[in-house]
Amino acid sequence: MEKLIKAVVSVLPKPLQDIYYKYEEKWMYLLFGGLTTVISIVSKFIIFAVIPDNPKWENTTGVIISWILAVTFAFFTNKKYVFKSETKTRKEFWQTFVSFYGGRVSTLIMEWAIFAIFCDWLHMNQKIITLISQVLIFVANYIISKVFVFKKKDEQAE
Repeated sequence: MEKLIKAVVSVLPKPLQDIYYKYEEKWMYLLFGGLTTVISIVSKFIIFAVIPDNPKWENTTGVIISWILAVTFAFFTNKKYVFKSETKTRKEFWQTFVSFYGGRVSTLIMEWAIFAIFCDWLHMNQKIITLISQVLIFVANYIISKVFVFKKKDEQAE
């Protein structure tokens, strides 16, 4: 994947390459965060389509299943491509894993609350609320990952 990204960037004009490398982490988060968002939205829409009659538990089920799929994808892509976080031991890997999932639980709760209020109580359209909630979650997840989970070793020493 890294070779593909580097190959694409290499065909850009030099000023654009400079911009990419200056903000590489943010561009990579946009790419992989965008893919994570697509996984979340598509999986949720599939669940909404598969569960008949729109029962009360449908929104919670959709939010939880899509969260598990999206967060698992996000963990591995953020770790490897976005924040380039290397773990040398199993303990270090599991600490990062638990920290990442722990941080994402806060956005799971945020998303569940958004669906409870806007879909279950106010009966707004699930698809519109899905799209709106994803923007809020996208930003919140970047902040959580950057500040708490994948903080660079030299930043921790300060």
